[in-house]
Amino acid sequence: MLRAAWPQLEIVAIVHDGESALEAIADKRPDVAFLDIRMPGLGGLEVAMRVHEREASPPAIVFVTAYDQYAVEAFEAAAVDYLLKPVGAERLANCVARLQRRFGEGADAGVAPSRRSGADGVDAELRALIAQLQQRLGGPGEGRPRLRFLRASIGDVVRQIPVHEVLCFEARDKYVAVTTRDTTALVRLSLSELLDDLDPEQFAQIHRSTVVRLDAIDTIRRDFAGRSWVHLREDLAGREIRLAVSRQYAARFRGM
Repeated sequence: MLRAAWPQLEIVAIVHDGESALEAIADKRPDVAFLDIRMPGLGGLEVAMRVHEREASPPAIVFVTAYDQYAVEAFEAAAVDYLLKPVGAERLANCVARLQRRFGEGADAGVAPSRRSGADGVDAELRALIAQLQQRLGGPGEGRPRLRFLRASIGDVVRQIPVHEVLCFEARDKYVAVTTRDTTALVRLSLSELLDDLDPEQFAQIHRSTVVRLDAIDTIRRDFAGRSWVHLREDLAGREIRLAVSRQYAARFRGM
């Protein structure tokens, strides 16, 4: 879609997680970075903040987001743009036109280094915008309400489980298994739906199919093959709970 909307644009990298985005931006030094707000590992907001801390001439940032109720108002007043999923061709064309105006280029021109002279202004704008978005997306003490209870099935019984009692969530086909110190129950939701409503200060994804409560973690260990495993403080019916950490999420636990 970008190639069709902006033929002169050179796409230098396409990556699929936040850490790779940081590496690609540092290596390729693009004029524009399109960042999803929710990505594996680091989210787009955190990537943008780190880029502007590390890079003397950071790229223009366009966020790609499904959070219309939180992002639209903040982005409409800002120079950087947002694209709301699913992205339409007309909306992308408007975004491209806005970027071309920012760079002081005509519709038939590519991106020029002239962006660099306005980097300080862009940096201030983006920092203010990110602060607004972080508040709207659930900063400490305010923002969107977080999930407090789950209605989950245990056999023929439906139980209301306080979220603070949950040790971990594990995706299983059409269900998510909810593990507490007493039992494992099932909820008919996707893991991504649950993640949208969980407090990111309390829960973290460690695998594409697993989310764990951070204060339930006892140790992180590495086996002889170099794979990382999270061991929880609580047992389930006398059985130790050990959860695999996939490589894309391992970096966040290296300092623990």
